[in-house]
Amino acid sequence: MMWIAGVRALYLQALHPRAVRGVVQNSDFRRDPWGRLLRTADFVGTITYGTTLEAEAAAAKVRSIHRRLSAADPDGERYPVDAPELLLWVHCAEIDSYLQTARRSGFPLTDAQADAYVDEQRESARLVGLDPSDVPGDTASLATYFDKTLPDLAATTEAYQVFAFLQAPPVSPLVVPAREVVWRRASRLAYAALPAFAHELYGRRAPAEATVTRRLRLTGSALRAVPAALRWQLPPGHILKAVGRLGPGSHPSAYRLSKAATAGGPEPN
Repeated sequence: MMWIAGVRALYLQALHPRAVRGVVQNSDFRRDPWGRLLRTADFVGTITYGTTLEAEAAAAKVRSIHRRLSAADPDGERYPVDAPELLLWVHCAEIDSYLQTARRSGFPLTDAQADAYVDEQRESARLVGLDPSDVPGDTASLATYFDKTLPDLAATTEAYQVFAFLQAPPVSPLVVPAREVVWRRASRLAYAALPAFAHELYGRRAPAEATVTRRLRLTGSALRAVPAALRWQLPPGHILKAVGRLGPGSHPSAYRLSKAATAGGPEPN
């Protein structure tokens, strides 16, 4: 489900004019779409599941790249792509997407656990160059941030370029049928899961929230029904290493989460 969440985040992030210009003017996502997606996923996986040293090294590399980049507004004014307000928008759109997608797909998180997740992710914000004290630390603060930022958002030409890319990334003609069957369905579900204000900005009518939640839950249930023996062959190496460091039986489950909630907090998974 985190792939769907990640694509939702990209749709959402594209609605900040300066943030999306920074991507369009500096990124090779159109020439190497799958490489860009996989590198982004690997970075998120490393700072989530890697050792402290691995996470710090990956973040230092990203910060170094961002420091050298800038973008230009239509009037020619240049600005750094690592401006705090842009990093904060990217962070909040990502965290909201992961959290909303997980919860709506049926992953059992209490309100307290959701707040704990948002708070913990201030460490990932620090890694990319933000002051954690400037980053929302619970779901209420995250919602307030979106309300405050809404006047700065717009569906620009660059946003629609990203939209079109996410709907149908370029692929070899041989795999176009697979893209239509697998990617397009996931991308459309990710778009449907956007908040109502994002649909309004893109100029499209928001689907019924209950209908989208039902689709997310069905998709989540289907993925969680994959046999464990197969499922644990799928994650990247840093996830398997993290599970190994935590010891036998360390992968999260509905039972462990509910047990942690009654004990006063989530287990370190």
